[in-house]
Amino acid sequence: MDFTRSEAEIEVSELAARVLAARSAGAGTDAGVSTDFDAGLWTDLARAGLLSLALPAVLGGEELGVQATAAVLTEVGRRAARVPALATLALGVLPVMRSVDPSLRHRLLAGVATGDTVLTAAIREPSDPMPMAPSTVATLTGGGQPATLTGVKTGVPYAAAANWILVPASIGGGASTPAVVAVIEPGADGLSCQRTYSSSGLPEYTLRLAGTPVAHLLEGCAADELYRLAVAGACAVADGVLAAALDLTTEHIRSREQFGRPLATFQAVALQIADVYATARTLHLATVSACWQLDTGRDAGRDTDVAAYWLAEFGPQAMRTCHHLHGGLGMDISYPLPRYSALLADLVTLIGGADDRLDRLGAREAADA
Repeated sequence: MDFTRSEAEIEVSELAARVLAARSAGAGTDAGVSTDFDAGLWTDLARAGLLSLALPAVLGGEELGVQATAAVLTEVGRRAARVPALATLALGVLPVMRSVDPSLRHRLLAGVATGDTVLTAAIREPSDPMPMAPSTVATLTGGGQPATLTGVKTGVPYAAAANWILVPASIGGGASTPAVVAVIEPGADGLSCQRTYSSSGLPEYTLRLAGTPVAHLLEGCAADELYRLAVAGACAVADGVLAAALDLTTEHIRSREQFGRPLATFQAVALQIADVYATARTLHLATVSACWQLDTGRDAGRDTDVAAYWLAEFGPQAMRTCHHLHGGLGMDISYPLPRYSALLADLVTLIGGADDRLDRLGAREAADA
């Protein structure tokens, strides 16, 4: 494949960077850190057309797909911006755009372009991130359509602010039953939404569904496709996070002196920052490959598994190295690095952690052998 970015992706990245930088410059570098949702920045992204890139033309979108969306998410990661971009775009818009029902796409995505509609997906269950056979069960009506959901979902980002929540569920339960993606409303009967802890302080919730009515069924997007899009989106955000942490650390060791010499001139420091660069660059290439596979309709399972494993296994190591090279400054909560670390930790949790990703990758390779 060609890793050269298209003109559209370059323009999207530059525009997103300008919008995010302008907001930070106007509001202060720590503005919004204590809040869940920077509504002003979300509105700015909408006005710039950055929330509508993957939307259908009838809703004012460009229908650009995964790669353009990833470009926005990467810039959001660079700023550790407190907006529901990952939840709305990667866990919501991209899966919904795979629906075979144009009227359903229109209903679920109306308001996204203006920032008025927030989407999310409940992809995790207790002790089982992204289960192919969810414990959450969809019961059927007499016509064979899902009617209600029963189960527990954890770590659902921005669930309380969402207008629609995508929920993978098994029909009748059991490993042999197919998984569907149902859509529910946050205020539906039988649904409880409890705030839970996250490293970054961004809102996550545990959802308990007890006969919760299904508003829609997302035909055309299976659970595994939803999971791949979620992983690609998370890795795109992490790509920006690691790139920003690398830039921050590189500038620090270039300007900080010890024994009359910049830290960067010490061999041990140079080797450590080189390891961080290798991790950041590899994650970037793996993420680009996964997004390209998804955009072109190819089987992206292996690519998303590789990108997710690299993020989960080596991302935290790289971030710890950045903290180490900063010394005490790296632990100052008014400095950007702790925000990057916290956000990266949440992304690793979202995709399931290193052991889970390695198990999935190993199982895929064994099945293909």
